[in-house]
Amino acid sequence: MTMHGILPVFKPRGRTSHDMVAAIRRLAKQKRVGHTGTLDPEVEGVLPICLGQATRVVEYVQALPKRYRGSLRLGVATDTEDQTGQVTEQVEAVPDITREGVESVIQRFVGEIEQVPPMYSAVKIEGKRLYQLAREGKVVERPSRKVTIHELKLLELEEGRYPVIHFEVLCSKGTYVRTLCVDLGKALGYPAHMASLIRVQSGPFRLEDCYTLAELEALGGPAEWKSVLTPVDGGLTHFPAVTVNGVDAKKVLDGGWLTLDESGVEAGQLFRVYADTGAFLALYRMGSAGRAKPEKVFRDVER
Repeated sequence: MTMHGILPVFKPRGRTSHDMVAAIRRLAKQKRVGHTGTLDPEVEGVLPICLGQATRVVEYVQALPKRYRGSLRLGVATDTEDQTGQVTEQVEAVPDITREGVESVIQRFVGEIEQVPPMYSAVKIEGKRLYQLAREGKVVERPSRKVTIHELKLLELEEGRYPVIHFEVLCSKGTYVRTLCVDLGKALGYPAHMASLIRVQSGPFRLEDCYTLAELEALGGPAEWKSVLTPVDGGLTHFPAVTVNGVDAKKVLDGGWLTLDESGVEAGQLFRVYADTGAFLALYRMGSAGRAKPEKVFRDVER
């Protein structure tokens, strides 16, 4: 029996996001499984994985902001911008770094900023992944991209020859926290790299919501698996909701247009559609004059 829902999984260090999807496919005994945003192998934390019909909402969950806790080390730069790379620059020591100075610099990075993707990344340039070019010893020009830093907080400053800045950041999709660390270092006047990182939230899913692979391996049949799955619409709660009557519910499941009066939904906006029984039916997009068209209809989800 195919299961439909979102499973917040804890990804440990040393595993790729693809590894986690493969593990869930094996444990759940179904092929239709996908993740909602790649985590580097050395990064641990929240990885929402979608099963069955929930794979159709991956793009919406993936687009939501993500929260990380991490640390950056001042005084040493690496080719990968994190602790796994080869040292490319190193100073004798980093003196005179204060909490007040770090706080002042951090505030400059809150809001919309521009980042240049690191060479060790999956971004494509002329059809080739940057990390492939990097492994060939090549460095190419990369266009900068705009990302948004919603929050950036200093948690702790660990003093020493090479100070470590512990921080928490809430950022938009596409943000490279490794690059943020490097840019923060530059703003402070020193080479830097990301020393550690954990994703503590992805959209509505938090670290405390996650299941480990060991916990999932201990599950029995479909009933136990259903108990750990968040319903398909659990990843869409940032969209407004509209409830329709039985006649319109049938129209929705048939993929028809809806005419809604005083729904409160603005033109161009996506919204969730529910039957008056509480069952989730579809994701619609509002047009003009209260006319809405289907974006995704979920006929196969249990009601």
